[in-house]
Amino acid sequence: MSPIAVEGPELSLGTAESYVALARPKIDPTQPGVIAAARDAGVSPEEFAGPGDVWTLMYDADGDGDGFELPGARDTEADAFAEQLQQALAAAEPFTVEAGNFLRLDARPAGADWTVTAHVTPPEGEEDGPAARTLELGALPASELLAELEQFRRELA
Repeated sequence: MSPIAVEGPELSLGTAESYVALARPKIDPTQPGVIAAARDAGVSPEEFAGPGDVWTLMYDADGDGDGFELPGARDTEADAFAEQLQQALAAAEPFTVEAGNFLRLDARPAGADWTVTAHVTPPEGEEDGPAARTLELGALPASELLAELEQFRRELA
């Protein structure tokens, strides 16, 4: 089966081993891989691709990852979180920023890097859903964080 391309805004913070990603995935239902996967699943390509307007939070720590949807989350809220994070980084002092009640980032400067800890809390009512997690994202270069935030905000505009 051919790979399925996923578009849409995504803010990914961390490393390959430990990360959090806030994304609004959009899949084109006309892709051959989507059509084949939908046929295998017994649904229409449009149903398989989904609406493309639901935000998700994904995370991973050493191969133990999970994620959840954020129904009702809006682009303006994602942009406000990114703006708040940009301002906190510019202040160059330890900070905490929150995205709703599902993601909190604690960060402190370490030279040209930021040591970042993510606190992930799934929405209530997810009986078999993921558990709350704390992830050490490591020392992240300030320049890369700022570039990621600028790109994310451009994708939202």
